[in-house]
Amino acid sequence: MKKVLINPFAILVMVAITSFGCTSKFSGFDKTDSGLYYKLYSVSEDTVKAKTGDFVSLDMKYITESDSILFDSKTGMEGQPIRFQLPPSDFAGDLYEGIRMLSPGDSAEFLINADSLFTITFKMPKRPEFIDTNSYLRFYVTLHSAESMESLASKEEGILNEYIATNGITAQPLETGLYFIETVPGNGRAIETGDQVTFHFNLALANGSQVFSSYDRGEPMQLTCGKPFDTPGFDQGVSLMKKGGKAKFIVPSGIAFGAAGRGAVIPPFSTLVYDVEVLDVMTASEVAKMTANKKKEEEMKAGLAKQQEASKLNAYLKAKNITVKPTPSGLYYIETEKGTGARAEAGKKVKVHYTGTLLDGTKFDSSLDREEPFSFTLGQGQVIQGWDEGIALMNVGGKASFIIPSSIGYKDRSMGLITPFSTLLFDVELIEVE
Repeated sequence: MKKVLINPFAILVMVAITSFGCTSKFSGFDKTDSGLYYKLYSVSEDTVKAKTGDFVSLDMKYITESDSILFDSKTGMEGQPIRFQLPPSDFAGDLYEGIRMLSPGDSAEFLINADSLFTITFKMPKRPEFIDTNSYLRFYVTLHSAESMESLASKEEGILNEYIATNGITAQPLETGLYFIETVPGNGRAIETGDQVTFHFNLALANGSQVFSSYDRGEPMQLTCGKPFDTPGFDQGVSLMKKGGKAKFIVPSGIAFGAAGRGAVIPPFSTLVYDVEVLDVMTASEVAKMTANKKKEEEMKAGLAKQQEASKLNAYLKAKNITVKPTPSGLYYIETEKGTGARAEAGKKVKVHYTGTLLDGTKFDSSLDREEPFSFTLGQGQVIQGWDEGIALMNVGGKASFIIPSSIGYKDRSMGLITPFSTLLFDVELIEVE
């Protein structure tokens, strides 16, 4: 995991844009001297307001003029509150000013000028064309906490000490602050700079909250010793292990994600606890040799597939009694239902449903399974050549089967279930032409 710092509103705001009339839509709102429209919904007994520099945790929701919910942090991808360090205001009446009006437990609604938000806060050259000038963004905010850097740092020390005492840890921290506790000694050589390490790990906060597990993912991870992988504490801990070993790393925030934290799952000043198992260690030369052998093996398989593609295609055509002749490019176009609507033409946006399979019947993709048609601009190289050619022969409402040799498909590329030099079969329905 790598530290990523972003403006917490820059991503979310794009999905929740609406405009409001200057009279009826503003009724019931109060206005600050700076011009911020606000409406308080609940006020807690806490009287301490959030301050610039505090680390805040809050829920945020965006709704349309018709009250349709477009974003809700409670139901988002992580379903967690938004956490960030509250910056100074970018302009008079901005959202940060609104948050500074709140104490933990307060809920409020704010109307923020879209022009100022995009050009000043987001530093965009101009307001997006689909947003009307002088329109407003509507924010619903519930503030959960607002803590100073000093307060959070003090809390971390207490949580770390409690974890060490509760778990009976007697190991002393290294000079960096890392607690390295070997639970199963490895039986291989020591890991050196440049080695490729294959490992599993669990990651939790010192307070017990689980963050990530490669075991749950079902696939081990790899890193190159000496190159940053996760946190400095984690990287140091791995360098102390051997193949077959297991260890626990207790990593204070100073050698983890520090004051920034990591999104919603790792708050600022969080001590992390890793349980690590080293499965394999390979030198750089061993990795290079293995990579070369793998590449050679793949090239041999691709060469054989290229030689066999024509014979496999002919066998398929014979078995299915397909007598249609290919186009000059090699496409076999089989119309199964004639369309009566608009003709698909290059440069126009088309919408299709499709199912793709290999010659042996293996399904590799289907828009029907996703219950969502696929849209693209025809003739712009956005899809494989066989698709551009085949769909250009169709009318809206029509259905057809495409048999696409690799020469007008993915050629020698590997695309998951699609191996190099694979002939592809598609059942396609043209739904719409714009």
